[in-house]
Amino acid sequence: MKITIETVVKAELHKVWEAWNNPADIKQWNSAQDDWHTVRSVVDLREGGKFLSRMEAKDGSVGFDFEGTYTRVVPYRSIEYRMSDGREVGIEFVERADGILVKETFDAETENSPELQRTGWQAILDNFGRYVETKA
Repeated sequence: MKITIETVVKAELHKVWEAWNNPADIKQWNSAQDDWHTVRSVVDLREGGKFLSRMEAKDGSVGFDFEGTYTRVVPYRSIEYRMSDGREVGIEFVERADGILVKETFDAETENSPELQRTGWQAILDNFGRYVETKA
């Protein structure tokens, strides 16, 4: 099962692309809830390159590595990757009159309900949009 989420970011394409792929920026927006954060981010943005985001509860009680390998990179247009568990993700960046549409489609996992997954990934994407729009 595939799940798709999206948002429109009111910013220039190069700013959206940079914030999506820059480890320092990723650490600022990559969380679904205020009591979580990303403490480490590594990005080797090329086909065959790897990425890793270490996500942890702010109280230190739990954390996990979100990681995978890029399978396709078309600068300023799309990114595809395979997560370490084998699921695949595709992200599209589309210029529109009202901003940049960021559309993310991912393979659902079986541990959590599709709605919970959609809600969590959408929260992260919404954080991303807010971060880019307010970044100086």
